[in-house]
Amino acid sequence: MPEKIVTTSSEAVTSVIFGTCDENVKAIEERFGVRIANNGANRNGTGDAILVTGANAEGVRLAAETLEYLKRMTADGDTLSEGSVSYVISSVESGEAEDLGTLSDVICVTMKGKPIRPKTVGQKKYVDAIKKNTVTIGVGPAGTGKTFLAVAMAVEALRNKKVSRIILTRPAVEAGEKLGFLPGDLQSKIDPYLRPLYDSLHDMFGAENYQRHLERNTIEIAPLAYMRGRTLDDSFIILDEAQNTTAEQMKMFLTRLGNNSRIVVTGDPSQTDLPFGKKSGLAVAVRILKGIEGIAVHQFTERDVVRHPLVQKIITAYDKYERERKNESGRTFSARRFSEDRKG
Repeated sequence: MPEKIVTTSSEAVTSVIFGTCDENVKAIEERFGVRIANNGANRNGTGDAILVTGANAEGVRLAAETLEYLKRMTADGDTLSEGSVSYVISSVESGEAEDLGTLSDVICVTMKGKPIRPKTVGQKKYVDAIKKNTVTIGVGPAGTGKTFLAVAMAVEALRNKKVSRIILTRPAVEAGEKLGFLPGDLQSKIDPYLRPLYDSLHDMFGAENYQRHLERNTIEIAPLAYMRGRTLDDSFIILDEAQNTTAEQMKMFLTRLGNNSRIVVTGDPSQTDLPFGKKSGLAVAVRILKGIEGIAVHQFTERDVVRHPLVQKIITAYDKYERERKNESGRTFSARRFSEDRKG
């Protein structure tokens, strides 16, 4: 029976690779039709050995290759979440595993010492686009890290004095509740819209440093309407939830760009809260700005989702539903047109 041995540096590393209740290796076993077991200490007594066996030699090879990549991620200090393990498995299975070697670059380190890295090849290309371009538009489904990675890049730029401040903004689009009926003053009313941005900055800076930056005005978080009439110099500017901007708002925002500044725009066109019939400024910007030097448009896919693997399946199911609905609408329109032509 075909078999391969993957060596690790210690029992602790092996434990991380196996995961809680062996959930990581169970996923590998199910995908490649193999058996994976902790074979105990290496012959030289310096670490552990993981034994992979199976009826199919190719399945054994792919499973062992997956374990090698998980071992490398563990050595880099990455957390082996269910989503990241699923991504490595699918990359190895599709023959794209060699690109995983590009994911070791650290963007920044949180206050707790956790390194922030791209978790997918799509995320790495997005980070590279932000580094190389003055304006980057990140478009894709929820859970792909569009906003979190942009904030990490902004924090890195501020820490290294590449910019003097971070500006984060979102359109305060009402979804179900009117702002006027929400309790509190204006700041209290808009805080719920900006909460995801607060959370990301808390992760990077820690609560005390974050508050200190707010007091010094080196971090500014405000609704999009507050950007009108300003010129934003020496800043890293992030517009989140851009699918909820109008074309006029998007033009207003992009023309705030000042000297030594960088803009990142993020959004998911499938989750717009604009009134029916109102065109999204994100969709317009992607269409008319693509191809301009200094502006990059990066498209994420469901494979870049780094939340629970079920999120990928949910996104795929909704995409399929939307395609079928459009096809059905097209067939209905064609049938109606044919009927009208016959009557004419």
